[in-house]
Amino acid sequence: MREVLAPELWDYSIFADVHRITTGRKGDRAFRGGFLHYSHLRKDLDLWMRQDTAPDSWFSTIIDLHAMPSDFPGRQRAFQMPDPIERVEFLETEFGSDLQHPRFIPYIQVHEFEALLFADPSRILEVFPARTSEVASLQAACDSAPSPEHIDDGQHTAPSKRIRAVIPEYDKAAHGPVIAKLIGLREMRERCQHFRGWLERIMGCAS
Repeated sequence: MREVLAPELWDYSIFADVHRITTGRKGDRAFRGGFLHYSHLRKDLDLWMRQDTAPDSWFSTIIDLHAMPSDFPGRQRAFQMPDPIERVEFLETEFGSDLQHPRFIPYIQVHEFEALLFADPSRILEVFPARTSEVASLQAACDSAPSPEHIDDGQHTAPSKRIRAVIPEYDKAAHGPVIAKLIGLREMRERCQHFRGWLERIMGCAS
C-alpha cells in the first residue's frame, strides 16, 4: 500500500492511510493482521468508520479470498461458485450489505496478494537471480491459467504456496512489496481484472 499503491493514488489527489485489523488485545498490546473470525474485521471497520465522518473519507479493504473465515457473509454460497471472480464479487456484495456504509468499497483479493505477483513472474528473478528454472515454473503456471487471479487457492497451490514451494526463502513482508514495485501497477491492472475494477472505483471517488 505505502510503496506501490499510495504513490499512484496521489496523482488522483487521493491520500491513503493504512490500518491493519486488530484481532485482539492483551493489556496495552494490540494484535494486528489476519483474522480468524468475521467479527474481528467488522468490529474494526465499524469503529474506524465511526471515528472518521468526513464526507470525503472513503474506506476499503484488502483481504484474501484464500482461507476466508467460515462466518464471512455469504461464504457458504460463494464457495459453491466455480469462478473465483464471480465468487469474490458475490462476497463483496454481501460484505457491503452487512456494513451498510455509504462510503465503503469492499474489496477481496483473488486469491491473495501473491496473485498480483503472477502478473509478471519474471520480475521475481530480479530478487532471486539464482532461481531461473524455478521462476520459469511459476511463469508456466501463470501461462496455463486464464489470468493471475484464476490461479487456484488450494492448500498447496495458492499463489504464495506456489512461490514458496520453489523459492523457500521468499518472505511476503520482505520480498512481496519489492517484487510488486518492480512489476508496477500498470501491468497488474492490465492482467488482473478484479484488481483493476477496484482501483477504478477508488480513483472515481476523487472526481
